[in-house]
Amino acid sequence: MTKWMWIFVLELVAIDQSLKHIARTRLKFSEYLSVIPNLLDVTYVENRGAAFGMLQNQQWFFILFAFSVIAILVYLIKFKKVNHNLFLTSATLLISGGIGNLIDRVCLGYVVDYMKFSFFTTVCNFADICIVAGTVLLSVYILFYHKSSKIRG
Repeated sequence: MTKWMWIFVLELVAIDQSLKHIARTRLKFSEYLSVIPNLLDVTYVENRGAAFGMLQNQQWFFILFAFSVIAILVYLIKFKKVNHNLFLTSATLLISGGIGNLIDRVCLGYVVDYMKFSFFTTVCNFADICIVAGTVLLSVYILFYHKSSKIRG
């Protein structure tokens, strides 16, 4: 992996953990504060499941899943030499988000969520946004740039 990629991973994890620390120490449980009216509120939620509260209290599953995804991405970059910029960007976001939420699960037993967007039903965090953005970029890479995605006729 490139040195720059790891620097970005560390920076994104630091941003995630800093925002979660602020939410944990400054917000009251389930109290909503409007940051951008009709768009973004902040609150404090302890998420013991996955998206939309699925699989509550299955911490070992999420820990193993996060480690697996991170390991696969590192393997693809290091040993399969996947070095397309779009793939590396998506991998950086996925690894960062995975590590950010993994730290919470291992250290706290839950993930700290604190952002509530008006157009989305659940509360999320910076790591979740990294994971979603990384997944979208990875999908674009697979569909349009990966060599096996070309239509053969």
